[in-house]
Amino acid sequence: MSIKVSNLTKLYGEQKALDEVSFSISKGEIVGFLGPNGAGKSTMMKVLTGYIPQSEGEALVCDLNIEDDSIAVRRKVGYLPEHNPLYLEMYVKEYLNFMAGVHQVNRTKVDEMIEKVGLVPERNKRLGQLSKGYRQRVGLAAALLHEPEVLILDEPTTGLDVNQLVEIRQLIKEAGADKTVMLSTHIMQEVEFLCDRVIIINKGKIVADRPIEDLKQLTLGTVYQVEFDKEVSKSGLRKINGLKGLEDLGANKWLLEARPDIDLRAGVFDFAVKEGAAVLEIQKRAASLEEVFKKLTSQN
Repeated sequence: MSIKVSNLTKLYGEQKALDEVSFSISKGEIVGFLGPNGAGKSTMMKVLTGYIPQSEGEALVCDLNIEDDSIAVRRKVGYLPEHNPLYLEMYVKEYLNFMAGVHQVNRTKVDEMIEKVGLVPERNKRLGQLSKGYRQRVGLAAALLHEPEVLILDEPTTGLDVNQLVEIRQLIKEAGADKTVMLSTHIMQEVEFLCDRVIIINKGKIVADRPIEDLKQLTLGTVYQVEFDKEVSKSGLRKINGLKGLEDLGANKWLLEARPDIDLRAGVFDFAVKEGAAVLEIQKRAASLEEVFKKLTSQN
């Protein structure tokens, strides 16, 4: 097991940033670690990388206890924090040579990593001259330099433009071919592209831990997006047989959640007739990860 967390709690004064959290990540998995702001994501990652200690519980990385074997754990982990700390006055290659020295890695690895993450055109620039996208590449290169078994990435694509997003995602995907990756992000499309499984944390507690497709089905089942030609009764909608939940999208559009064994379409048309309304559009589709995330983190 690459990461195993058991009943882990982190206190800041009387506030519980993490509340008896338990989960495990197997070797070779790319797992999305999701949650709203203040849910405990960054705190969990800082604990796993040895940056801060937990208050209670246990965490193992590559079967090493992070309290007893902190230095050994850091040798196994590559970490890119949300706010990528760089010495902006240093040059790209100079900085990576410095990091190679910190990790006691042969400096021939630096040129290899510069090429791997697409930094060749910028290798002789100061870090302070680089765009956000290239700074993220430098941070990723530094995290990968010592060939870690586990890669922990906290919001690695925040602030990037569309082209930079695509490039950094591909780099992470490639890195995940032979490493365990734990990825925190607010961008749901990123999670669906990169991850097979998600762990969702809210208010310091794990509220979901499943493969993405299983999570969508178990949490929301089937959803229907419906548009009427006029305003309709919310209380009337609630009476449609098989309805589990609904959301007003505005402009006479509704998102209806159905039980997996129920097809709502006939009930929607019957309801429209009673309301004297016309159904302009009805679209049956699987729930999106964003909808699942919203439901799980708003009800706890």
